[in-house]
Parts: sequence; structure tokens; C-alpha cells
Amino acid sequence: MSDPSEPDLPPRKSHGRLQISASAKPRVLMEEPLLLKGAWVARIITLFPDAFPGTLGLSLTGKALDLGTWRLEPIDLRPFGLGKHRNVDDTPAGGGAGMVLRADVVDAALKQAADGTPRDRARWPVIYLSPRGKPFDQATARAWAAADGITLLCGRFEGVDQRVLDHWQIEEVSLGDFVMTGGEIAAQAMLDATVRLIPGVLGNAESIEDESHSHGLLEHPQYTRPQDWEGMEIPPVLTSGDHGKIAKWRRQEAEKITAERRPDLWAKKGR
Repeated sequence: MSDPSEPDLPPRKSHGRLQISASAKPRVLMEEPLLLKGAWVARIITLFPDAFPGTLGLSLTGKALDLGTWRLEPIDLRPFGLGKHRNVDDTPAGGGAGMVLRADVVDAALKQAADGTPRDRARWPVIYLSPRGKPFDQATARAWAAADGITLLCGRFEGVDQRVLDHWQIEEVSLGDFVMTGGEIAAQAMLDATVRLIPGVLGNAESIEDESHSHGLLEHPQYTRPQDWEGMEIPPVLTSGDHGKIAKWRRQEAEKITAERRPDLWAKKGR
């Protein structure tokens, strides 16, 4: 029988996070992970902050997030809204369907997001996720990963008042030639592609060099055990032990697949 002066406590839960320092707060309330000096930071302006980290909290990106290699800071747009109901949007000037995010509301959120960040946009890009923006690609991911951090503005409804985009000189970037209900999923996709390029996030840096788009080509086919599956065998060259022949085969396969599936990329290679 336990001592009534020392009531039984529920078992502690391990959240897999390193704590900055000791605290009098219960462990369950300690949500802030360790942030390493010089860690890459992503600030996301969104009406749905609970959408984050989403899949970014899983696997290697999630582990790196917990270890403080990078940090995710969602900024809820709603508190910057106006009036009793915290309105963030209004009807389009000139008429039309839908609603547009107000310039004054978005401006207030951008000011908070800019606090303590470099003015040099090469060091800290400010991006609006928009289907009319330039296409996101591996080169963009590399440039963002080389920066100190990034601010991503997630649109909703019919978009954002153009004036605030012009005022802040915000770059527009698109995930693809399609329209989504908001920028949150696009933000997660772009951040995943970017964060994995940050040194220390992936266990094997060489894996980045051999991936699709790393050299302007799609990736070569991959194989693993068993040697024979459903009557199909691993190409003999891959088990030959001749690294020169293996590298040549992989390059040829990458070029073949790129020419067949992405003639636009193949044309850029000057073939």
C-alpha cells in the first residue's frame, strides 16, 4: 500500500525531445525542443497552424526537428484578424466569387514573422505559395536549404491582396500546375524537399547526390534482395562488383528514363 503523502503518479511519457533546461513545469507541458545554434528555421503564416508539423514530424525530418537541427514556427493568421470575429478576408474588389485575404491582416502577420530575420532575401526568402508562381524545383530547395531560414505564406480562398505582396516584394512559388484549397500541403511538400538537404538531417549525404533531379536527370532504377523475384532477376551488372560498370549502367539508365518520361528535362541537358 502506497504512502498517502506520496500519491501514485502516472508513468512519464517520452516525447523523444531534448529539453533546453530544467523546469518546474510538468513534463507534458514542455513542448519546446532543443534549438541548436545556427539551426535552420521555417516560419509558416497560416489559418491552420494545427496542420503542422504534419508529415514533417515523421521519420528523419521529424527526428531532426526534435533534435533542434531545424525549427518549425507556425504563425496563426486568425489573431491578426479584425473585429469581434477576427475577420481576415473580404470580398474581391470589382466583384466575383470567393474572398480575398486582407492586406492589412497579412501585413501584421508578416511583421511578426520578420522579427529577428535578415533583410537579405538570399539569407531569408519570403514566399507566397501560389499556383501562379514559378515552379518549385530541386534548385530552389537547395537555395532555401543554404539560407538561414524561410517564411512561407499559405494562401486561402481566392488569394491574397496584391498590394501586400508588392509591398513586401514577396516571391511567388508553385508546387505544380494545379489548384489546391490552401498552401499548407504545398508548404509541407516544399519544406520536406528543403529540410532533407540541411547537413545532418539525412544519415547518408551520398544518397542526395544520386537522387532524381540532383543532376538534372531522373534517378536510375533501384533493386534489392531477393536476387530472383517472380522470375525477374536483378540486372547482373549490379552484382558484378565492378563499380565502374555499375556507375556507367546507372548513368545510362537515368538518361534513358529522363528522355522517355521527361523530355523537357532532357532538352535542358542539351542532348
